[in-house]
Amino acid sequence: MKDILKKLRKYEIRIRKALNSHMQGDFHSIFKGSGLEYDDVRAYQYGDDVRTIDWNVSAKGHGTFVKTFKEEKEQNIFFILDVSASQEIGAKGQQKMDVSKEICALLSMSAIKENSQVGLICFSDQKEKYVKPGKGMKHSFNLVNEIFRLQPESKKTDLGKAFRFTLDLLKRKSIVILISDFIDENYEHDLKGLSRKHDLVVIHISDIRETTFPNLGIIPIKDKESGKTLWRNTSSSEFRNVLNQTYGEKQSALEQFCIKNEANYLKVRTDEDYVPKLIKLFKVRNKARKSG
Repeated sequence: MKDILKKLRKYEIRIRKALNSHMQGDFHSIFKGSGLEYDDVRAYQYGDDVRTIDWNVSAKGHGTFVKTFKEEKEQNIFFILDVSASQEIGAKGQQKMDVSKEICALLSMSAIKENSQVGLICFSDQKEKYVKPGKGMKHSFNLVNEIFRLQPESKKTDLGKAFRFTLDLLKRKSIVILISDFIDENYEHDLKGLSRKHDLVVIHISDIRETTFPNLGIIPIKDKESGKTLWRNTSSSEFRNVLNQTYGEKQSALEQFCIKNEANYLKVRTDEDYVPKLIKLFKVRNKARKSG
């Protein structure tokens, strides 16, 4: 665990330095959403939105008053981490699962340092671990410990169930950071629900083996989730087409889905340095907040 924390701190320092040099110290804003909280009332002025009128105060007979709001100083951040068996693909120590856990732990530590409330659900086709939102360094270490200690009970995936759990759980608008390889079907409706109610960030984890497979002839391929061994001709055009449809086309569809539903999308491959990609994502979010 000490080695993991040391590695994460190194990544965090690297991200903060890069962001501070390009954003003049605006690192804090990457974890803040667009939420508003009630602040005070003031007299109604021509052009004010009538929906902001405070009827209780106005009814006292001293004039018409509208509510004023201020940006929330404390942001809720909730992580959804896919820990199904399909994540166990990649080089030793650099599987999709390893990279997913690192990114989740790194971002949760960074968010907590910015005084955010941070929660977590790890899922397969069931709830594997739920950590109630909290703040402070003790909570940060607990989160990291839970992430790396977890041994999932199920090998299967049900993204829709995880999204519905989150929708039922979160009553207040939050930043939801979803980390998965998205190897599943029929989850789009529930993902759309998340994007409508929350500020959604989708981090799509992949491995080069899923799109670039060597021509090895007929070989046994084990399905991680079902445990079945299937014999496939890796040299056939049919196999190549299925591979492209399963990963290439679905990846493009997911990215377009996020664009359409105003969610941030980031693809990370296990053989890549993900820190520059995270920095780029934060810059996009920071720019969008300023322009908004």
